[in-house]
Amino acid sequence: MEQPQAPVTVETQVHALPERVWKALTDPAEIKEYMMGTTTKTDWKPGSSITWSGEWEGKCYEDKGEIKVYDEPKTLQYTHFSPLEGKPDEPGNYRTVTITLSEADDITTLKLTQDGAGSEKDAGQATKNWQGMMAGLKKLVEGKG
Repeated sequence: MEQPQAPVTVETQVHALPERVWKALTDPAEIKEYMMGTTTKTDWKPGSSITWSGEWEGKCYEDKGEIKVYDEPKTLQYTHFSPLEGKPDEPGNYRTVTITLSEADDITTLKLTQDGAGSEKDAGQATKNWQGMMAGLKKLVEGKG
């Protein structure tokens, strides 16, 4: 039996106020810039659906989930399911992503945790993906001030 993996955790510091980082996390136009061109649709209300769609490695996708927490500009939490992983659309195949923001001296610490990463290989890939997303978000926010 496979052991459950510890959550994937990625953290970065952004030279901007939390409100600016929050905008990058929740504005579909900005998300598209740092999240591989994905189109995000949601109203950000807890209990509402969220979808991410686009093309990844030549395949069209539409990932989905549900907004769990929207506490601007401190905590964003949602579930995530990707059909590209080949698993059935069942509750046990959804991951929970929690993003928290904290600020000190005009620097916002952005911490992302994802549960349910699966195998060590899957956890490593998830870590790499989230690190790339955070680097893109940091570059976007710091570049535009």
